[in-house]
Amino acid sequence: MDRIGAILDTAPAAHASGDLLGYSREGRPVRGFRFGSGATRISLIGGCHADEPVGPLLLRKFSALLGTLAPGDVLLTDYSWWVVPHVNPDGEHRNRSWYDDDDATYDLARYLMHVTRELPGDDIEFGFPRADGDRGARPENRAVAAWWRETAGPFSLHATLHGMGFAAGPWFLIEETWADRCGRLMERCVAQTATMGYTLHDVERRGEKGFVRLARGFTTRPDSRAMRAHFHALGDDTTAELFRPSSMETIRAHGGDPLTLVSEMPLFLTPGVGEALGPPDPVAVRWQQDAERWRAWLAEDPGRADAVRAEAAGAGLRAMPVRDQMTLQWTFIAAGLEQIRHG
Repeated sequence: MDRIGAILDTAPAAHASGDLLGYSREGRPVRGFRFGSGATRISLIGGCHADEPVGPLLLRKFSALLGTLAPGDVLLTDYSWWVVPHVNPDGEHRNRSWYDDDDATYDLARYLMHVTRELPGDDIEFGFPRADGDRGARPENRAVAAWWRETAGPFSLHATLHGMGFAAGPWFLIEETWADRCGRLMERCVAQTATMGYTLHDVERRGEKGFVRLARGFTTRPDSRAMRAHFHALGDDTTAELFRPSSMETIRAHGGDPLTLVSEMPLFLTPGVGEALGPPDPVAVRWQQDAERWRAWLAEDPGRADAVRAEAAGAGLRAMPVRDQMTLQWTFIAAGLEQIRHG
């Protein structure tokens, strides 16, 4: 399964290729790819949040690679792949002003000036239909959910590829029911992260929104029920009721006991975060305050972009290379595939 070199060196699949699953709210096509005939069904999805471009890039590359493989390749004979490289084409369109597919790293000033993201309760990750006739769900979610229902049985693994604007390093989220069965997966991700010279992101959320810390760099994945409980506790009942099942919960509703994974890779690395877990983590708070200050500078005068870049670099902030983010995302997926083989 160690195909990362071939994946990264493959040109992304054309955005217009793949099966047409449906259309976004603004009329853009949502597409998916199906490859392989194996009994082990794997689901991969990217782009659920508008400002997280690395997962979709990896999945477009992986889809292109799968399309070039010989029929007898183990990736096609052992597995059936259901891949949605970008489920959020409207969000991608709104964020294209700060990144390109051939960027080696992302520019902090461009990011702060132009990044946009859906509000809680409107994001696609927690927007899948509550039932087949749920017309209140976004059309992107309804289209993908209908496509998944075409499978002849349960999935074995589902990975949704996400990102963070700022963090100490990679962060890996695991299906709660698999938390005590993923030692092999965790060891592999820890080793690869260390080999590449990164520090695992660490946070203690104490179950908030479904995040239960398992070890440094690992928590359980979020859950829509916990999301609703969080907003109800804040007195925001309107937002709470907007949350629908996540992609992870939707896949598990197909039956079986699939391992669901959520990767979180930072665009920008913030040293010192996680040394004191909090909450609050004082270093994370300082970085957040710095980012908001830089954002305000740029909103007032875009000509201060170089000053923002210089101050951020002087403080130790650096962009995480896109290639490294994709390498660790694929490590997580490959480790998940190895884990399900061993139970």
